[in-house]
Amino acid sequence: MGAVVEKPKAKFIPHAYQRYCINRLLVDEALGLLLDLGLGKTVITLTAINDLKYNRFAIRRTLVIAPKKVAEATWTNEAAKWEHLKHLRIVPVLGNQVKRIRALNMPGDIWITNRENVSWIVDHYRNAWPFDMVVVDELSSFKNHQAKRFKSLSWVRSHIKRIVGLTGTPAPNGLLDLWAQIHLLDQGQRLEKNITGYREKYFEHNYNGFGYTAKPGADEVIQRKIADICVSMKAEDYLDLPDRVVNVIPVVLDDKAQKQYDKMEKDLLLQIEDTEITATSAAVLSGKLLQMCNGAMYDAERNIHELHDCKIEAFMELIEQLNGKPALVFYSFQHDLSRILKVLSKSGLRIRELKTPQDQIDWNTGQVDILLAHPASAAYGLNLQDGGNHVVWFGLNWSLELYQQANGRLHRQGQKQKVILHHLVVQGGADQDVMAALEDKATTQDRLLTALKARIEKAGEGA
Repeated sequence: MGAVVEKPKAKFIPHAYQRYCINRLLVDEALGLLLDLGLGKTVITLTAINDLKYNRFAIRRTLVIAPKKVAEATWTNEAAKWEHLKHLRIVPVLGNQVKRIRALNMPGDIWITNRENVSWIVDHYRNAWPFDMVVVDELSSFKNHQAKRFKSLSWVRSHIKRIVGLTGTPAPNGLLDLWAQIHLLDQGQRLEKNITGYREKYFEHNYNGFGYTAKPGADEVIQRKIADICVSMKAEDYLDLPDRVVNVIPVVLDDKAQKQYDKMEKDLLLQIEDTEITATSAAVLSGKLLQMCNGAMYDAERNIHELHDCKIEAFMELIEQLNGKPALVFYSFQHDLSRILKVLSKSGLRIRELKTPQDQIDWNTGQVDILLAHPASAAYGLNLQDGGNHVVWFGLNWSLELYQQANGRLHRQGQKQKVILHHLVVQGGADQDVMAALEDKATTQDRLLTALKARIEKAGEGA
């Protein structure tokens, strides 16, 4: 893939709320950090782990359990970004069993795996459990007390000295979801030892005998009981934050997709290596590279060729982490739209394409969970700030003006919450060139030509 310029490491100066969370992680052996997406849960937790291990000698080995796409890149990238964390050795425990066993035996500070591997790791170690700290990134994915991952982690919980649960919304579907998550933190001290006791104390059967309804006042009692073990913060509560938060979500291609991307990118770039690159040809070429990052591509006859699902998978993990909060999703190509619609069709969420004034009204009145829009059609004049505060960029484009105008649909007067801009960015791909230009607010046409020339040179060297 194209050359990625090494950025100087940034100095981490925590916001007041981040400093508070770090201090709580240093003091409390079990803590639920219920922070909105984009508030910096990862850097907060890494800073605490670093302090606990290297300054306080309180822990030796940390296991992070995360959604698959998060496990592949997010934690490693976050540590690499900051000066005070650059020495941390983060070992991904992913892939087939041979790779996972090799990774577990590598020297490191933090081992990170996906949720599907939890039972395997517990079985692998049994009573010789080596991790004195465990971080569950996306605690709400452990809300099902009957799931194997919950049972496995519960079985080994007594061997874990410190545990941290990270999530934006711990009870998206009501208070019943809370029991399993809090039980992992405190082993049943606050919300009864088992789910039956919890249900009997705080719920009553619905009149037809199916399902449960919270008893009057149960919400307040439960919140009071877990207040000491949970830090709950919403983005809009923190006035020292900018009113727009940029969240870059790294996407790593799997081996097969990576090889295919590398080959196609190289073939495309070498075709025009010795020709004069005009703005028009650069835009066409860059469009093809960005399509490949997104996972599908048009041929000369406008037939669609699907290449990979890596970005789609990362997108669905992000939607899961939003836990039902509405999101305005910008796509770049028609094949992006059709693939997104297909994968969301099984989600149970209320999906809408932005086409008519009625779509705008329904979004603003809370009747739409995911609003899909092309930035060119949603860039001007639309007021969407009443419907939500999360923007997701599935695909990026080189127009700084379109990017700013599209974000301005939510980030405008009347918006009552911090706007969080999520960007799915394929690592090493053309996505990174665009993201760098947008973050620098660069004149994007110049940056487009410079980035393409750098990629062509690299492809030429490898030929």
